[in-house]
Amino acid sequence: MREQPKSYATPGKSDRPGSSDVRSLRSMLRYLRPYRWAVLGAFFALLFTAGSILGIVEGIRTLIDEGLSKGNGHLLDRAFLILLGITFALSLAAYARIYLVSWIGEHVVADLRRDVYAQVMKLSPAFFEVTRTGEILSRLMADTMLLQTVMGSTVAIALRNLLLLVAGFIALVITSAKLTAYVFLVVPAVVVPILLVGRRVRLLSRQAQDRMADMSAHIEETVGGIRTVQAFCLEARESARFTQRATDVLAAAVRHARSRAMLASMVIAMVFGAVVVVLWVGGRDVMAGAVTPGDLSAFVLYSLVVANAVGSLSEIAGDLQRAAGATERLVELLETRPQITAPATPMQLPVPVKGAVAFEQVTFHYPARDTRAALEAITLAVEPGETVALVGPSGAGKTTMFQLLLRFYDPQQGRVMVDGVDIRALEPQALRSHLGLVSQEPVIFSANAWDNIRYGNPGASDDEVRAAAEAAAALEFLEKLPQGLDTYLGERGVKLSGGQRQRVAIARAILRNPCILLLDEATSALDSENEKLVQTALEHLMQNRTTLVIAHRLSTVTKAHRIVVMNDGAIEAVGTHQELLRRSELYARLAALQFNMDESKQVA
Repeated sequence: MREQPKSYATPGKSDRPGSSDVRSLRSMLRYLRPYRWAVLGAFFALLFTAGSILGIVEGIRTLIDEGLSKGNGHLLDRAFLILLGITFALSLAAYARIYLVSWIGEHVVADLRRDVYAQVMKLSPAFFEVTRTGEILSRLMADTMLLQTVMGSTVAIALRNLLLLVAGFIALVITSAKLTAYVFLVVPAVVVPILLVGRRVRLLSRQAQDRMADMSAHIEETVGGIRTVQAFCLEARESARFTQRATDVLAAAVRHARSRAMLASMVIAMVFGAVVVVLWVGGRDVMAGAVTPGDLSAFVLYSLVVANAVGSLSEIAGDLQRAAGATERLVELLETRPQITAPATPMQLPVPVKGAVAFEQVTFHYPARDTRAALEAITLAVEPGETVALVGPSGAGKTTMFQLLLRFYDPQQGRVMVDGVDIRALEPQALRSHLGLVSQEPVIFSANAWDNIRYGNPGASDDEVRAAAEAAAALEFLEKLPQGLDTYLGERGVKLSGGQRQRVAIARAILRNPCILLLDEATSALDSENEKLVQTALEHLMQNRTTLVIAHRLSTVTKAHRIVVMNDGAIEAVGTHQELLRRSELYARLAALQFNMDESKQVA
């Protein structure tokens, strides 16, 4: 299966599972196998509870016919004790069933979430170009929660009601074939309206969930972007939009409540109306001596058991269909194969890794933008220990070269080499372990400074982390935080400034100590003073290390061994700063513009 499934998260439309073939739930059986003994125990508890319910009805028949009707106090006492014992055993069996089924459901969903998350971690960036993050979260949380409900209770309830339906029907026929025939005349009149109204209830329930999802998405967007909302003075507008969404949720919930009330009203009227009819017919049979009072009482109770089972199964069918839809979405994700995979027999890089990099006639199109080449026939060789800067306007293809070198994508034509080995012949993690990246927009995790810097080398000691932070000019401000490096940096590093986040990311790369260093505007968020400090640290780090630098500020790359000028996915010129001022019109124009601006700032 290709790693480009369609996205269900289309704005304005539901991404929730709808009706589907319940046979897709079979794919979840493999998650039940490790818990087969618990499943077996739950099944026996289920059988016992269903049998106990029917046993209570038989006990009531005996109580009436043998105890009450004949005035036999001894039989009455014995029937009472038997019923009490069955009731107690039923409660124990119900406890075992509910606990075991819930236990199984929790474990299955935990295993499923683990597998889905592990699968998402393996997928390459091409997948995330066509699938929204919210869609993945929906599958990982909402869909698994739905399956948890189904596997933790709904399936057991469905099996119990199915057993009660079959056994209850047999008991009805044995008790009174005549009254059973009357019941079958009434059942269609009861079930058909319930099914029709029940379908509308499920539809309105889904609509209510969709409106709730829209409101939740609005909250997530506006709270996440609260600074932008307040900066543009749009608090009142967003509040009004939220009020509208909340009103939509209310309206959908009211419609759902009205339909549920109508369904409940119909069930009560028809089921109890049918019971009254059966009582009337059965009462006349009792008066005629055709059936005993106990038989009539048992028949009425069996009828209620069967009617309840039918009604429950009709409701459960909708839940099972929705669960089947959720299962299909999860299975689709689990069966998605990453485009970036290791070969069957991966090659190894030479030891020690020197860090030679080569792009040979590389042409690449992004999957979501395949009408225009991001890179067109790029050829570039970087020697071990050489520093090469990539410059050019936005969209020239500079970051794309980093993406290919990290093997987040594979080129459609040509090849990317490290130390003479095509990186497609390498295991991706083995390749990336020799690369260090500092991106223009660094990712700071919801953790403390220790964990964020140690992300570059999870096995590093505290002393090594502190040394990396000091080399990146980050130690001073980190130690001034309330708890020093133990301070929680907030979601996405919200407690740090842009420059501070950048220095934490640089410390992470320093700690990794890679053979090939990739700097994507690594100093773009720093002020002049800190830029000099970090630049000094980077120059020390770059010694005897292959370094590729992306920079829009040409003043930061004038000391590079070579500068590559790129435009529209192609290389226009390669040379030193002085050479390019003479040979490249684009570079000379960029340099004149930037250095004149820098001079103007200094004068100002």
